[in-house]
Amino acid sequence: MGKERLEVAAATAGLAIYLVIGLPIIVVAVSGDAAEPVTRGPFWVWLVCYAGFLVAFAATAVTGERGHRAGAAGGALLTMACGAGVVLLSGNRGVTPILLVFAAAVAAQYVSARMAVGIVAGNTVVVAAAGLWHGVSAPDLLFSTFLYAVLQVLYLFTTWAAQREQEANERLAVAHAELRSATALLAESSQSQERLRIARELHDLLGHKLSALALQLETASHRVTGPAGEDVERARLLAKELLTDVRSTVGELRSRPPELRAALETVVRELPRPRGHLTVADDVEVDEQRITVLVRCAQEIVTNAIRHADADNLWLDVRAGPDGGVLLHARDDGHGTSALQLGHGLTGLTERAEELGGSVSFDGRDGFAVEVDLPPSSMPVAAS
Repeated sequence: MGKERLEVAAATAGLAIYLVIGLPIIVVAVSGDAAEPVTRGPFWVWLVCYAGFLVAFAATAVTGERGHRAGAAGGALLTMACGAGVVLLSGNRGVTPILLVFAAAVAAQYVSARMAVGIVAGNTVVVAAAGLWHGVSAPDLLFSTFLYAVLQVLYLFTTWAAQREQEANERLAVAHAELRSATALLAESSQSQERLRIARELHDLLGHKLSALALQLETASHRVTGPAGEDVERARLLAKELLTDVRSTVGELRSRPPELRAALETVVRELPRPRGHLTVADDVEVDEQRITVLVRCAQEIVTNAIRHADADNLWLDVRAGPDGGVLLHARDDGHGTSALQLGHGLTGLTERAEELGGSVSFDGRDGFAVEVDLPPSSMPVAAS
């Protein structure tokens, strides 16, 4: 939410500057009070350039946010052209070259570095040409041209530095997600191995010795009579009960399901952005194969949200399926996508699910949503 408020504030400030630049010219032109024309050439041409600048600027931002590189490049060029028209056609330039700084800023954000540099160079030529056309003195011409060139270059380097920092933060967050998923799987594997070791020790040591003890007490019960015989019989029954308890404990240790909630919490907790929200139903039980697939799927979903979604929140919901399997539903509040293209990560996610006989579906209409449907353990595994 903090980022959204900052973006709204920046857009509001930019719109205010845009209106401050153009409205005085519009008011004077409409009122007809000026002693000389406020624009060089027809006023309507200037007005078209002024309005077109705002439309082109907004279109560049929208297409750039959606990842349409060609649309953003075309919008940036149109923004530059409309801004140049406003500057060149303004009879009294005033601060209209600030629009060219805005054009450079949007270019730095959404187009290639080479194209952004070209737009800055073109804007600088426009500022110099406008000064010559309007008869500005040489010192003022050099100063204004240098000033607006420096402002544009500063925008370029500031934007690029912010983009590099964001990319570094994304790489770090992805690395942390991968490390957490590996840690979760390693911890679960270690716990499973330890439970298996304890089960084997109980079976091999206590189980065998208790079986031998029960047999010895069975033999002794046939040889001893009287009160001592009753004590031996009670000891034999206790030994049998203890042996039954040991076998039950061994079976429980061997069949205990992995800790799915703890493993997934390790992957999604402490994400800087987006913030992870995890829900795991109490009736979900998975084996080691499925917990591995679910953790790896969660890792890829988190990675995709960090790199591509530009989301603030990511929700993961795990519940039992109607057929006894398990369903993982994830969605974020990012911008989504109208044309879904699976990269290596999402393709690998699909392949992992299909190896267990499951399926994966994607939906990019409202944010980005993923649903993983894994069958119960009793179903045959698809051949890989």
